[in-house]
Amino acid sequence: MSGIVSYGTYLPTHRVSIGRTQRLAASFDEDSTTMGVAAAAIALGERQVAALYFATTTPAYLDKTNATAIHAALGLPPETFAADLGGSARSGIAALRAASGGGLAVVSDVRTGRPGSADERAGGDGAAAFVFGADPVAEVVSQASVTAEFLDRWRDPSAIYGSQWEERFGVEQYLSLIDAATKGFEPAHHVVITSPNLTAARRAAKSLRGKVSTVVSPIGHTGAADVGIALSAVLDEAQPDETILVLSAADGCDAILLRTTDRILERRQPVSVAQQIEAGSAVDYLTYLRWRGLVDQEPPRRPEPDRVAAPPSARSQAWKFGLTGSRCSTCEFVHLPPTRVCKQCGAIDAMTAIRLGGRSGTVATFTVDRLAYSLAPPVAQAVVDFDGGGRYTLEVTDGSDRLAVGARVETTFRRLHSAGGVHNYFWKAKLA
Repeated sequence: MSGIVSYGTYLPTHRVSIGRTQRLAASFDEDSTTMGVAAAAIALGERQVAALYFATTTPAYLDKTNATAIHAALGLPPETFAADLGGSARSGIAALRAASGGGLAVVSDVRTGRPGSADERAGGDGAAAFVFGADPVAEVVSQASVTAEFLDRWRDPSAIYGSQWEERFGVEQYLSLIDAATKGFEPAHHVVITSPNLTAARRAAKSLRGKVSTVVSPIGHTGAADVGIALSAVLDEAQPDETILVLSAADGCDAILLRTTDRILERRQPVSVAQQIEAGSAVDYLTYLRWRGLVDQEPPRRPEPDRVAAPPSARSQAWKFGLTGSRCSTCEFVHLPPTRVCKQCGAIDAMTAIRLGGRSGTVATFTVDRLAYSLAPPVAQAVVDFDGGGRYTLEVTDGSDRLAVGARVETTFRRLHSAGGVHNYFWKAKLA
């Protein structure tokens, strides 16, 4: 039976204190696309899929498919279908259902609330991804859905912040929808309940408590990614032959009943949701507001970067998005970026492609540039010797203050800068 073959989650490194809570916050060079790449790489591994469905309420682009950047960064073949699902938190469950026939579902969001608001405190940033197919870790047993039109939470397309109607109204609407969607389901070992109306989710959790665990938004509401992150947290702990009832109450209510198999013990993601929540580094509130563009920050007194041009980006797609170099078939020397002529033996057109996106390496040397344009100066650059061959200079992100010669780093897909409404995506180095 078809079901979840593998899964992965990505939670950003930074934590910002807001009141009594610590919020997970995406960095200045992260967005829903880059976090989606990180989660999808964990879930996909060396597998191939027929389709990729990307769900987010905070797309990096409108009127352009964001899933194609994830497709390129993962090095998927051109015949793999890729499409966006967006506009509401319900698009997360839509991606899971669309991929359930044998595809990859990626759910990712960067949630922004008004400074000091409950949305800001109760929100979170993150991504999750699921590969569906045969021989699953959790098979799909049954599904149910109910749909309703009412005004609870919304955001004007041109607005930064969302709005919410008087919460008690939404609670009553959602509780009746959850009750309707769960009729006929037997009590499950684990229950996952997510909703943009957190009060409704918490009240429903009390009446639908699982026999082993009940999970409600482990890092705060994360929009379209919420259901995926909560489900991943359960898969991290579930044992074989246990049932998981997944409920997503957003503009209706969707229910999916899963049953774990023996494969769950050997195919859990390498770093659990709980472990990722515990790890992290503090960032001050003003820096967080600057990253979100919520304070009028004086830009660096440097020439601003130019907008990335379409033709050269298209010509170097494999290099720019997949960090794909070339290996000489004669002497095995790895070239970054790719080239036709081997720098070591001089062979011409004797190259094979080698993808280094997601690969680890060692810092050979590094420098700190205090003059380069950056929204988070200074800029650290490291010369990285990749495992298996290849050397290249990459910008270092997330913890560059701990950089040292000999340090182990891994590549991560990020934004170098944005100019003219165009995002310049490339790979950076991150301390392992």
